[in-house]
Amino acid sequence: MFLGSYEHAIDEKGRLAIPARFRADLAGGMVLTRGFDRCLLIFPLPYWSDLTRRVSALSLVDEDARMLRRLLFASASEQEMDRQGRILLPQNLREAGGLTDQALLVGLDAFIEVWAPDRWREVQQRLETQGPHFDEQMRKLGI
Repeated sequence: MFLGSYEHAIDEKGRLAIPARFRADLAGGMVLTRGFDRCLLIFPLPYWSDLTRRVSALSLVDEDARMLRRLLFASASEQEMDRQGRILLPQNLREAGGLTDQALLVGLDAFIEVWAPDRWREVQQRLETQGPHFDEQMRKLGI
C-alpha cells in the first residue's frame, strides 16, 4: 500500500529516488507512464497487468477507449530500481509531467503519482475548495 507524499530531487541523469517505504512493493518491477492531470503514474507490475487486461477489453471502436490506450501505453516504460532505489525518468515523461529538478511522489493506495511541485500545489488548492463534494462521495460510500 502506498500512502503519503515525499519530495525528492531528480538528478542530472533524470533519476528519481523511490521513497524507502515504497520500495518493497515495487521490488518486482513497475511501469511508469503518463497520468491524468499532467502527472506521471507508477504501477507495480501486478496492478499494471490487471489494468492492461481491463483496458485491452475495451472496444476498439470507442474513441475514448482508444485515447485511454494511447495515454497509458504509448509512453509506458518498464522500470527497475537500481541499488540506490532510483528509477530513470525518460525525457519524454519528464517533459509530459513538467518535471525538472524536483518531484513529489504521492501514494494513492495501489499506485503512485509523480508530480512537479508547482502542479501539486495547484491540486492541493483544488482539494481545499472541493470539500463539500467529497462529503457527498463519502456519504455514497456509507462513511
